[in-house]
Amino acid sequence: MTTPLVLTFVGEDRPGLVNAISEAVAAHGGTWLESRSARLAGKFAGVVLVRIADESVIPLESALAKLAPSGLRVSIERGAAAEPERPQRTVKLDVVGRERPGIVRDVTEALTRLGVNIEEFASGLEGEPFTGALMFRASARLTVPEKLKLDDLRKALEKLAAEIMVDLNVGEGEPGAGA
Repeated sequence: MTTPLVLTFVGEDRPGLVNAISEAVAAHGGTWLESRSARLAGKFAGVVLVRIADESVIPLESALAKLAPSGLRVSIERGAAAEPERPQRTVKLDVVGRERPGIVRDVTEALTRLGVNIEEFASGLEGEPFTGALMFRASARLTVPEKLKLDDLRKALEKLAAEIMVDLNVGEGEPGAGA
């Protein structure tokens, strides 16, 4: 049997961080399934999904713990057994607006109230081309409950956009689509 593991890591940004983790995974017969990582404030952080034989989980945990003295901290969570895939409606959400505190909180609060699940979320700041003002940008892949009409989702986000002066674009995605 195999076990899915979710590894999160953070360390001072330098060459070799991903390699150190991938070497430990490969040395213990694990398979690197998917990952996301980024440089943030001089740190390099990420999340990785691996699959490994049950008998290799503890030796891999030990090997990854030995990376801490080099400044690379790895946290390990055992994943749940894979559930059978069921059709889901996915929606892509884009948010653009002038930066201000609370944008992420306000958008995610509205989504939570509607029972919408965030599958992926990415955000950042950039300068507006003509004025140089900081603009907040985010994109998300969401799964929407079958009972929620997309028009109702659109209306809730449009109301929110008017309140916080953020443009929200909602477009229906492919059922069960991945990133």
